[in-house]
Amino acid sequence: MTEVNFHHGAADPLGYACRLLLKAYQRGARAAVTGASGVLAELDVALWTFEPLAFVPHVRLRAGEAPAARLAATPVWLLERAVDAPHHEVLVNLGPEIAPGFESFERLFEIVGSDEPGRLAGRQRWRHLESRGYAIRPHEVRG
Repeated sequence: MTEVNFHHGAADPLGYACRLLLKAYQRGARAAVTGASGVLAELDVALWTFEPLAFVPHVRLRAGEAPAARLAATPVWLLERAVDAPHHEVLVNLGPEIAPGFESFERLFEIVGSDEPGRLAGRQRWRHLESRGYAIRPHEVRG
């Protein structure tokens, strides 16, 4: 069963996602990130600029695109649909809803913003996952 982690209270969810993905990459994990197209476009830019000396190799796959074979080994994928991920170790969800296909991943990280809409959507995802028997590991984001 997928290990579910809720990181809640993030004042800057994209900045937090960048730091989380850098840590995952440094530990050798492969990750997929789901969210709306606009959010993924912002994350794509942020991963290049969030820290001057940091590098997180990533590729963005737009809906309906087929990935080039040469990109298969890229450790971080930005996708609108989790089911399109080439690997299933870590899934980071930046979307307001449950990412379809999350259950095929070893670990799921739900990043919940500190704003009211983000908190409400996060609570709905929490209840949905909890009602299906997932043990949820909460982590309060500080700063």
